Amino acid sequence: DYDDHQKVATRLAVHFTRSTEDKQSQPGTEAIENSQVRLSDGSVIFTQDLFGPGIQVDTVKYKMFSWDTGIKYKGMSVEAEFYTRWLSGYTGTNISGIPNITDTGYQLQGSAMLIKKYLQAFTGVSQIFGDYGDGRDIRAGANWYFMGERGLRVNGEWINLKNCPVGYTAVPYPVGGRGNVFHINLEMNF
Repeated sequence: DYDDHQKVATRLAVHFTRSTEDKQSQPGTEAIENSQVRLSDGSVIFTQDLFGPGIQVDTVKYKMFSWDTGIKYKGMSVEAEFYTRWLSGYTGTNISGIPNITDTGYQLQGSAMLIKKYLQAFTGVSQIFGDYGDGRDIRAGANWYFMGERGLRVNGEWINLKNCPVGYTAVPYPVGGRGNVFHINLEMNF
């Protein structure tokens, strides 16, 4: 709660997304706009022979339901998110044996401003349960707003990964990552 709300501030949201995705619309694996459809083990669903020899998915129906909630009060905040995702309606070569795929996951995070407008500590956990594997991360860190402005900060963080289902050049961990990650970055909003 960077804004140090003196009255309780809350948020509750519900979301539903549906899209038919195809392999031609997927950005490169290292592209900054990477939003590829992946299985819970991090595999891109359009990878040739992913589900067995001679099997190629060309399109997939993607549906996701999620909700999130949060509360902020006097420099502290707690937030939670939950989602369920369904993949089905495949087209392609030899796709008849591919089952519908369901993944669920959550994220919990808490933070507190240790020094008003200057230093924030946070901790969190997220986990994915999927038909193609489970993944989890635990994290803790701090944000230092060295100019007393929200748009300019140094972020230091420790993350413990187990079978990370995401990763690319814009985040400090690889797909399938396991173990500890330490990173520091400078973030600017302009």
